[in-house]
Amino acid sequence: MNGRRYLFSGNVQGVGFRYTTQRIASRFAVVGFVRNLSDGRVELVVEGNDAEIDAFASEVKLALSQNIEGVSTDRLPATGQFDSFSIRH
Repeated sequence: MNGRRYLFSGNVQGVGFRYTTQRIASRFAVVGFVRNLSDGRVELVVEGNDAEIDAFASEVKLALSQNIEGVSTDRLPATGQFDSFSIRH
């Protein structure tokens, strides 16, 4: 299991980004969370195998492409602390 952190910028808050991301996550073997940041970006932390993470992230980017202006990605060690995918507030 591996982890990744994505930071999305653009028109990504107040447009259903977190809900859409959670809905997409339900179709993949991934766990983690998505949340709004105070600086206007959205943070996505996800754990799973690389193929599932890649497919999930590609779906998110495709579904929300009209809202995303930039994405940064960092690899993280998997923590095993998540048992589902959730929206954090």
